[in-house]
Amino acid sequence: MGCVWGLVGGHSRRRRRRAGAGRATGAGRCRPLAAAPTAGSRGGGAADAVVAIDCEMVGTGPGGRRSALARCSIVGYGGDVLYDRYVRPAAPVVDFRTRWSGVRRQHMARAVPFVAARKEILRILAGKLVVGHAIYNDFKALKYFHPQALTRDTSKMPLLNRKGGFPENATVSLKRLAKELLHKDIQVSLRESGHSSVEDARTTMELYKVVEVEWEQHLLLTPKQQ
Repeated sequence: MGCVWGLVGGHSRRRRRRAGAGRATGAGRCRPLAAAPTAGSRGGGAADAVVAIDCEMVGTGPGGRRSALARCSIVGYGGDVLYDRYVRPAAPVVDFRTRWSGVRRQHMARAVPFVAARKEILRILAGKLVVGHAIYNDFKALKYFHPQALTRDTSKMPLLNRKGGFPENATVSLKRLAKELLHKDIQVSLRESGHSSVEDARTTMELYKVVEVEWEQHLLLTPKQQ
């Protein structure tokens, strides 16, 4: 009987297999099988399996207090733009929140209806490791729940806070994390143009990369803490 070694639940475990089908080398010695690709095996797995998302919202409903998706940007592992479209909410926009969202009335003229945009966005996200900052706000705007095991929220990464000199359990803004860890300024022209969701998505991906290997190894040992 030969044997193989594999990763099972993050720990090395020996399994038996039929003689002749194993990868035994030498007398009774076994060669480890290559581990199945994981999020941390190359820092996030295959590059095309990791994306970062950022959404901008406008206000609908009474007083514009209800947030609705108005722009969505998705970038790849290297920062390439996979999706960047303005989205027209189903309900009339009451407050464009331009100072923060960067969205203006004229953008709605060429915006994609929410239902069509959502379908395309979810197609891109399907099966991917998705990174975002306070990402559950983005998912809420999309009316979507991504698998927790495939979700990485940079606003909830103690390792990032620690490296930036912030309390581990604090919720730190993307702007402050970018300044401390990436040494760059983002969201510098809010009064004129609001946030750039492409810039924010790229910055989120860069922050994830700072702690990627450590974070993914940590999750292998404590899988409930996604």
